[in-house]
Amino acid sequence: MTSLKTLNPKAEVMGASGALFMNINAAKGLRDVMKTNLGPKGTIKMLVGGSGDIKLSKDGNVLLREMQIQNPTAVMIARTAVAQDDTSGDGTTSTVLFIGELMKQAERYLAEGLHPRVIVDGYDLARVAALKFLDEFKQAVKPDDREAARCVAGTSLRTKLAEAMASRLTDIVCDAVLTVRKPDEPIDLYMVEIMHMKHKLESETRLVKGLVLDHGSRHPDMPKHMRNCFVLTANISLEYEKSEVNSGFFYSSAEQRERLVRAERQVTDERVQKVIDLKNKVCDTPDKTFMLINQKGIDPMALDMLAKAGILGLRRAKRRNMERLTLACGGFAINSVEELVPEALGYAEEVYEHVLGEEKYTFVEGVRNPHSCTILIKGPADHTLAQIKEAIRDGLRAVKNTLDDGAVVPGAGAFEIACAQHLRSTTKKEAHGRTKLGVEAFAEALLGTPKVLAENSGFDAQDTIIALQEEHEAGNVVGLDVDTGEACDPTLAGIFDNYLVKKQILQGAPVIASQLLLVDEVMRAGVNMRKA
Repeated sequence: MTSLKTLNPKAEVMGASGALFMNINAAKGLRDVMKTNLGPKGTIKMLVGGSGDIKLSKDGNVLLREMQIQNPTAVMIARTAVAQDDTSGDGTTSTVLFIGELMKQAERYLAEGLHPRVIVDGYDLARVAALKFLDEFKQAVKPDDREAARCVAGTSLRTKLAEAMASRLTDIVCDAVLTVRKPDEPIDLYMVEIMHMKHKLESETRLVKGLVLDHGSRHPDMPKHMRNCFVLTANISLEYEKSEVNSGFFYSSAEQRERLVRAERQVTDERVQKVIDLKNKVCDTPDKTFMLINQKGIDPMALDMLAKAGILGLRRAKRRNMERLTLACGGFAINSVEELVPEALGYAEEVYEHVLGEEKYTFVEGVRNPHSCTILIKGPADHTLAQIKEAIRDGLRAVKNTLDDGAVVPGAGAFEIACAQHLRSTTKKEAHGRTKLGVEAFAEALLGTPKVLAENSGFDAQDTIIALQEEHEAGNVVGLDVDTGEACDPTLAGIFDNYLVKKQILQGAPVIASQLLLVDEVMRAGVNMRKA
């Protein structure tokens, strides 16, 4: 410390005990902020921006990203929790709570004079044992087990939304992932389009097995509602293009100018005519219709030609939608008019346009083999739409993780109760000397999750934990029923957590807590601490 003062007299230095307890207090402070959000009975935070915009959420990931946190230790914990969400899609609040509990339990022993290194050694031993126990505790599920995926999605969504809304979204999210899944291929969640309309009530959110495009036709005479529709997905220019080099054309009469204009226009008109010819070829009966979705532009004259032929033409479609369209409707995207063949066409039973204020939406529904779909979120206000959108993203990840892992973990605090008991009865006996105290602190920290669940549900934490432990000692897998405060079987109740999420929490949280416990000096030597 003296050496640093000699080098930089303006340096701010925090000594051993001060640095350690600053870290502990930061972890406990962040835990106290986040703990009320945990579980289906958790409360909601309101974030107000500088310009007065409001965001309502109980999703830990959103809160940690949006909150302005000043303390460097709390920033480090928040980043760890956000990284947890990026990796596995859930578990941000649980990570913050677990780190806070580990620091809180360590504080008790540190106050009695125990060295931080001894506690860290105990945490490392307990972490390895907990991960091993997690592999034994998990329950295997079949890759096509829809019910297991549905239970995991429901458990995840109920922690972020009201129960009625969560129940409705559970089936939507589960069906969406099963729709885009292909055998022997990784699940690509980008093939699930999430579209929102500020319209009606959130209870009218639905899954469209097809696509919803956020734009419509640009010609008033084009059809607004079509059945038995062939869908052509194209990336060809159907608009007048200027020459790529600077050139001039000179004419001596009006006839020459007219011929020049016709020749320039003819290139585009021939392309449009080939599309119309294909439509006339495949639509051999009046009940068949035709739709063109183009990634590039369609100029007004080309739109007029398409409208006269009864073709619905959409221009400037998003690139990501082009891939989704071919997966949903079939066929393939063409890049030149030479590729115009009937095999390139997709099919949809119904295509219609929905106008909402100045916004236009085009629905493509009733596709034959959908490997892409759209979750259409409806709601009366922006904050409602944002809340549902964030919950759906977590729900999709939860279902994907279940199908990828082929395993689930009984929820409602069941794993924490069982793992704490295992650490105390088995791992603690295998540890030597004072390391046992670190294992004991780890086991007690695990019980922090069911305690917070009980508190948030309005029950006494100590009574609840004792009741759950007694039931577990009788040989049952037990979790907390948040409605009654009594022990319940999470497997029968359909409460399951993601195996991947639990594994990430057990791997990441103790490592961060250990690093923070081993900090014995904090120096602010002219460089901003958050940038250091």
